[in-house]
Amino acid sequence: MFRGAQDLAGEAQGTWNGPLQLRWTFQTGGPVKSSAAISGNKVFVGSDDGTVSALDAATGKLLWSFKTGESVESSPLVLNGTVYSGSNDGQLYALDAETGALKWKYPCGDKIPGAPNWTAGAGGDRILVGSYDNKMHCVDAATGKMVWVYDTGNFINGTPAVAEGRVVFGGCDGKIHALGVEDGKPLQEIDAGAYLAGSCAAKGRFAYAGHYGNQVVCADLAEGKLAWTFQAGEQPFFSTPAITATRVLIGGRDRKLYCLERESGKLVWTFPTQGNVDSSPVVCGDRVVFGSSDGRLYLVDLATGKLAWSYEIGKDITASPAIAGGLIVIGSEDGNVYAFGAEKDR
Repeated sequence: MFRGAQDLAGEAQGTWNGPLQLRWTFQTGGPVKSSAAISGNKVFVGSDDGTVSALDAATGKLLWSFKTGESVESSPLVLNGTVYSGSNDGQLYALDAETGALKWKYPCGDKIPGAPNWTAGAGGDRILVGSYDNKMHCVDAATGKMVWVYDTGNFINGTPAVAEGRVVFGGCDGKIHALGVEDGKPLQEIDAGAYLAGSCAAKGRFAYAGHYGNQVVCADLAEGKLAWTFQAGEQPFFSTPAITATRVLIGGRDRKLYCLERESGKLVWTFPTQGNVDSSPVVCGDRVVFGSSDGRLYLVDLATGKLAWSYEIGKDITASPAIAGGLIVIGSEDGNVYAFGAEKDR
């Protein structure tokens, strides 16, 4: 799923000690802003051509493709043999992971650019997704029937995080919302200072996010207030932060990747690129992996912020990397999906 786990913390298993090699590419019919999901031996990804596709993880060969009514920026969620994905046609789709056959679709009132998340409910698993209809929707994973809906009054662009019984998300109302996961009742509503285009990452009682007011914030969900604020330069944040035990990593539209102390929000280091960093970084071992609109995929040392490796794709990378099974998979606005692996496995 998007960011690898329900808390959206962006931590992946594995290490990258040496250079990487391009394993395969797959061409779609439009820009790929969707971040891939890797499950077993398959890669699932959306495209602006309106499709959700399943690819063989070893070769990149197309296994199946499902056509929606509009572009698919939403990143797929794979759960118990089903692929869940939103589309800008306003529908949440549930597809069979093996065949791509439609199981059900659930209508939201507007487009769904963010990824779905999930939670285990009293009556079975549930799917959570936000929409430009201003609402957070909770639906039964097996049937697509509505469980609850919460109206924020403004667009929801990102993906909800799930942590410690809370559904945590920001929106264009400029607030970080925490809802009860069972009933969707509001627990906290914290003013972040500006609207949030990306997603919140949640760890314990804290939620972390960047927003349009050029700040990174840490919200204390127990106290209902901001714990700290980091003020960057003159450009906003669209990236979703990665959270480790001691660090917060996030990309900015001032062409930098930021590393902050998790406890205080103090700056540790920055890494400069030649383009906006809307791609959400993933921490894997002692490396941070992310893309930039300068057309490059970067691996940066977590401790020092020094460049470890980069690959020039050429066109903007706004999607976020997915890392699993020895692969880094990322899409580009050139319409291709790229998979990289360690050179030693050649």
